[in-house]
Amino acid sequence: MNLQEKKVAIIGLGYVGLPLAVAFAEKYKVIGFDINQQRVNELNSGHDETLEINDLLLNSVLDLDDSKVIGLHITGTKDKIADCNIYIVTVPTPTDKHNRPVLTPMIKASETIAKFLKKDDIVIYESTVYPGVTEEEMVPVLEKYSGLKFNHDFYCGYSPERINPGDKEHTVTKILKVTSGSTPQIADIIDSLYKSIITAGTHKAPSIKVAEAAKVIENSQRDINIAFVNELSKIFNLIGIDTNDVLEAAGTKWNFLKFKPGLVGGHCIGVDPYYLAQKAQEVGYHPEIILAGRRLNDGMGAYVAKEVISLMIKRDIKIKHSNVLLLGITFKENCPDIRNTKATDIHHELAGFGVNVTICDPWANKNEVKHEYGIEILNNMEETSIKFDAIILAVSHNEFKLLDLDNFKNINSIIYDVKGVLPKDKVDARL
Repeated sequence: MNLQEKKVAIIGLGYVGLPLAVAFAEKYKVIGFDINQQRVNELNSGHDETLEINDLLLNSVLDLDDSKVIGLHITGTKDKIADCNIYIVTVPTPTDKHNRPVLTPMIKASETIAKFLKKDDIVIYESTVYPGVTEEEMVPVLEKYSGLKFNHDFYCGYSPERINPGDKEHTVTKILKVTSGSTPQIADIIDSLYKSIITAGTHKAPSIKVAEAAKVIENSQRDINIAFVNELSKIFNLIGIDTNDVLEAAGTKWNFLKFKPGLVGGHCIGVDPYYLAQKAQEVGYHPEIILAGRRLNDGMGAYVAKEVISLMIKRDIKIKHSNVLLLGITFKENCPDIRNTKATDIHHELAGFGVNVTICDPWANKNEVKHEYGIEILNNMEETSIKFDAIILAVSHNEFKLLDLDNFKNINSIIYDVKGVLPKDKVDARL
């Protein structure tokens, strides 16, 4: 197969899809498709609200009139992907309120692609899933809506995304890519495709299921390790010693794994373990460590809120109608991504005590937060004149490290540092 003659479609232009589309567009003709017309319009204007791609790079590859030999044409019109040969699916894979995997976005994307599938086309999935989803769940959808036969008329592959939102060092082309295909020949073709844009190289997995499993355990492993240090922080708090001091001392050993306590949210670590747990339960195994880690991490927002309430009570601060400032609502620092953020858990727990919570985050989009969580936020502290009874640093944005918190607190106020980045002598407690 001559890859240079192939036309690539990227289905889903979020944190994963857009960087991938831009990378491919520097060497191939790429059609970027998204069902969100507002997102399409925004990108065609030359700006990415997620800040993953700078405007200069985006504009350098944009092909607004779909006339270039290589470049990126962004559209919300399905027919535009009809003459593509390689389809790459980068849609979200969330969980529902019961933490069960939701494959609906992948299924809908597969239905869309299937209507345009032709002989020898290849469909590659990048969305995080449990082992078996590509071949057992998506292939039947592709066959049903295309009328074609898998591994005879069309082929599939899986290459897990490894995008780290907000990370300007480990960008898509600089992260080693795991690849796989539904036949040995297709695996080679897919590996060559990614190898043509990934400067860090590729690792060809022996099967699609292995590649799927590799992705889902990457974040499950991190989740378990963070759960361990979160549990340590609870223990050390009761003992009366500082967790960060303990970790710093233990970290002097060469093989000690340096994880820190904190809130575990986002589109991957807070979700992927549930996908693995789902598959484990389907085959008759109840995962203990994986789900225990999830339960502990899911409860950290409430834990922080209760610790702050406890400190306020000890200082004779009236809880009901008190004012608390929550610094940060994105799921990580220096990034606008609010998906599955656990900072909202702190907000909800405090609100349940009758506390007035003010959230400030210079990175988050006000309208997006309002739409997603029903919460009003500030983008800078100049928008309020309130003196706060407690201040909680939940996200370590660079801007917060420069704030003089004394300007926003009452004489008797509590300062709680979730991230352990503020000077130790300035805070009353930290996770």
